[in-house]
Amino acid sequence: MEMDMAIAAMSVDMSMAKAQQELGVSVLKMAISADTSSVEEALEVIESLDPNVGNNLDVTA
Repeated sequence: MEMDMAIAAMSVDMSMAKAQQELGVSVLKMAISADTSSVEEALEVIESLDPNVGNNLDVTA
């Protein structure tokens, strides 16, 4: 009977570890997705900037 309880406890532990690993992978995928979106938005902003702005600087002393 003691052996059955140990096997059951090990099964529960393994199941919990698998669930934690799956959660970690899901969170990582969400972070990567959010990162990709941020980079794409930044590139869109950079592409929309006027390339002529800042080319000339008028300075009077």
